[in-house]
Amino acid sequence: MALLLKELGDVESMLDRNRALGVPTSHPVESRSTTIDSTITRPGAVRINVQGAFIVDDDATTPQPVEDAGALHDSRDIRLPHHTAVVSHVAVDIGGSLAKLVYFSRESASKELGGRLNFLKFETDNVEQCLDFINQLKTKQQRLNGSRPGELCVMATGGGAYKYYDRMKEVLGVEVLREDEMECLIIGLDFFITEIPNEVFTYRDNDPMHFAEARADIYPYLLVNIGSGVSMIKVSGPKQYQRIGGTSLGGGTLWGLLSLLTGARTFDEMLAMAEKGDNAAVDMLVGDIYGTDYGKIGLKSSTIASSFGKVFKMKRQAESDAEDGGGLVNGDRAQVDGAAGGKHNFAPEDMSRSLLYAISNNIGQIAYLQSEKHNLEHIYFGGSFIRGHRQTMNTLAYAIRFWSEGEKKAYFLRHEGYLGAVGAFLKRQPRNWGRRNSFEEIMS
Repeated sequence: MALLLKELGDVESMLDRNRALGVPTSHPVESRSTTIDSTITRPGAVRINVQGAFIVDDDATTPQPVEDAGALHDSRDIRLPHHTAVVSHVAVDIGGSLAKLVYFSRESASKELGGRLNFLKFETDNVEQCLDFINQLKTKQQRLNGSRPGELCVMATGGGAYKYYDRMKEVLGVEVLREDEMECLIIGLDFFITEIPNEVFTYRDNDPMHFAEARADIYPYLLVNIGSGVSMIKVSGPKQYQRIGGTSLGGGTLWGLLSLLTGARTFDEMLAMAEKGDNAAVDMLVGDIYGTDYGKIGLKSSTIASSFGKVFKMKRQAESDAEDGGGLVNGDRAQVDGAAGGKHNFAPEDMSRSLLYAISNNIGQIAYLQSEKHNLEHIYFGGSFIRGHRQTMNTLAYAIRFWSEGEKKAYFLRHEGYLGAVGAFLKRQPRNWGRRNSFEEIMS
């Protein structure tokens, strides 16, 4: 929390520097032509100008993604170089595992008038820290944006918008507006697809981040939102969506099982372990059964035939050997023969990778089946389960390519975990505010 408070404490010095540089700290003056060209206003709506918006990479002024007491600031802010109007709201998406926060801030120590969207996440168990941070925004950050603390409004979505509604009202003392979770996910994704360059990409091992061009005809598509659980949503147009399926085996499943199987305490630790692991140490592969590929049906020897399929046989053999030698009693940790002939325990890294593959493969196949049933070519994967993790993306992308024989595409996003929070943030926008008027129908 110290990192967050320091970040907010820097606002006072930002104000002093900006005043010295001549940068306005209250309502900036926009020319009439700029106002007409970039935004259309209506009473009660904030004006957001996304002209020239881009993702900030390797910016020294952006807090690095360092975890501090349960909070993590994402370094990929979105720069809004032409936005000059006051922003007096923040948005939070509170899920079963994570609370995701989006807020606007002015540029520090710069003569440029624009600002940026900031992205921050907390474990839901630490939701009080999230509320403390919003309180800091209310008392300090909003001064930089030109509004008074009492003007702050919180746009809330996700299950926690209802579960913690009374607590938010009590702690923050501001207006809290609850927004529908599914609708916010769609609005957020539509925004990223149509408005932010270099946001959406496809993934392959030999081309890990191939950015997709913005498309005017984005509908229909399938959104696979992977959080604690998984929802699959068919989107036919603005405000035209239907949840067509899902699965309870999602990020919460991986988090829960690996917390039992390994010593990892956070989701990111689990992903880091999976990065180092070898699933072949615990999974039964096609090569373990056939000794080679099963080419007739297109299965490589490295294809997983059974997740964790080796564990029972290897553990039973180890226990049998130990009992013969009198060295293992109930409750002792079994050691098994490794591929190189040595003795070792089941490694947490190997179990982590195996379980990650199992859950990702399951989600990928269900997503393909839903896309096939509903004739959907474009499949977007969102949610905090992915986190830009290459093994997860590669598994999901491969599943879609394999089962569709290359006819369908899996798309990923650089802000995949913030679709709901961004959608809630955008619920305050006027009609036609985007560069391509992508929300003309949504916001009406």
